[in-house]
Amino acid sequence: MKIDTRTQEETELAQATLAGGCFWCTEAVFLRLNGVHKVESGYSGGQAETATYKQVSTGRTGHAEVIQITFDPAVITFRELLEIFFATHDPTTLNRQGNDVGTQYRSAIFYHDEQQKKIVEELIRDLEKSGKFSKPIVTTLEPFTAFYKAEEYHQNFFERNPNQFYAKAIIPPKLSKLEKGFLEKLKDTYE
Repeated sequence: MKIDTRTQEETELAQATLAGGCFWCTEAVFLRLNGVHKVESGYSGGQAETATYKQVSTGRTGHAEVIQITFDPAVITFRELLEIFFATHDPTTLNRQGNDVGTQYRSAIFYHDEQQKKIVEELIRDLEKSGKFSKPIVTTLEPFTAFYKAEEYHQNFFERNPNQFYAKAIIPPKLSKLEKGFLEKLKDTYE
């Protein structure tokens, strides 16, 4: 394992905000990655000035369930995060992931700056050309405006509730895809 000798001041962290269905599922994937310092579940992309689970789950606020990732781009790049994002959810289903249906479960990337936007556009073009997906990618590209952290019981949900039925059924297959395709990106130990 490479040891990072930079001080906190020398480490410039970045943020990525991704929506890939239920935030419990995407959070569990990204928490395991080297270079990821923090993952928070929350809401983004809506019209209201605040967001709660009760409001967002109606599907009427325009918000998506998202994760906000704080990461070290010297360890894992934004593009690498996106490659994992596209490999661990279905970007070809409009406003749904599995049994979760509604705009709050859309596949979306909320870009924080023009460089992130450019990287997303380039990767989607590359994925479309590659034929990796049999249907068109419907992931939306939206400017980041605000992040509303979800209620505390949603944070680190899978680790705190490994036997909850939904989490037990949906998250392990995503983690399997992560381990199969990105083993070298995983933390040595996950706490």
